[in-house]
Amino acid sequence: MKNISLEIEHCAKRILELQQSDGRINWIDGGIFDPWNHSLCAMALNVAGYRSQAELAFSYLRQLQLFDGSMPGQCGASAPMDKANRKMLADKAMPLNDTNFAAFPIFAIYHSFLINGDKGWLEAQLPLIDAAVKFVLIHQSPHGEIAWRRKEQGENSEDIDALRTGNCSIYKSLLAAIEIDRICGRSSEELHVKTMAIADALRNKPFRFDRTWESKSRFAMDWYYPVLCGVLSGQEAKIAINERFDEFVDVGLGCRCVSDQPWTTTAETCELVMALLSIGNEQRAKELMQTIKPLRADNGGYWMGWQSQENIFWPMERPSWTAAAVVLALDSLHNISPASQLLGGDHLA
Repeated sequence: MKNISLEIEHCAKRILELQQSDGRINWIDGGIFDPWNHSLCAMALNVAGYRSQAELAFSYLRQLQLFDGSMPGQCGASAPMDKANRKMLADKAMPLNDTNFAAFPIFAIYHSFLINGDKGWLEAQLPLIDAAVKFVLIHQSPHGEIAWRRKEQGENSEDIDALRTGNCSIYKSLLAAIEIDRICGRSSEELHVKTMAIADALRNKPFRFDRTWESKSRFAMDWYYPVLCGVLSGQEAKIAINERFDEFVDVGLGCRCVSDQPWTTTAETCELVMALLSIGNEQRAKELMQTIKPLRADNGGYWMGWQSQENIFWPMERPSWTAAAVVLALDSLHNISPASQLLGGDHLA
């Protein structure tokens, strides 16, 4: 367990390096911010014992939230690479107001409460939670799915595409909101109905997702997120993971980000570890966790990924959220915190 504690500290060091004085946690040294990955980092800081730094991160979210409950950020995937194709040009990332940006902090707040046990603190987060829930549900279609981004004035939510991974994450976050309501003695019947409608759309209405985007089925997250977030469970979840495991996992290297590129990534590997734990496959999860060891960076955190065709770390970045994913996977594997099974077993369902 001592080695695990040292590894968590190694990752927390990288997250703290990237945390700004106002609590904001950037992706990389050059910048890029989004509330989803920021919240993931706050969760990791709590697991690592950095409660005051985690609270500062949550304080930043309260300041960031707009009047309508949304939370602006940047699309990190839009940042181009430099001329050498090794590092990200952070200042070129496009602004974005994603519905999942608004929802995921709710899950992170519940995760924090499980660790700190402070009901007063939890109740102080209710204004943020209520505004976020309202914003997200405004973007729900009659079919159940949530539009992926904030709608513009006069725009219909049904005309905006919905993303499978984003809806899985929103589903999990709204389940956390329901549990928070229970703890605080509040009714959540309507929220429960709307949350279950998201799960129904994900399971039974695949035509409601990726309507205007190129299919995202090649992305590993679209494969394992329904399991990680509890949309699929039991035998159904086991079948889903086993069907495409060999397509996404390179033996000895980890999980690919996309199935058609020889690029295994630390964060996807760690999330898949937690998905495997959620279906009871502890042995395979442990074996997969070992594959990230070569991506450990000596100066803190982990490299984003490994390009096995060129035999290089790519890109040459150590994102805060990559370090956070390692911490959360280790927590799920070794039951370090009271929230250890929130992603690796307890689906809040």
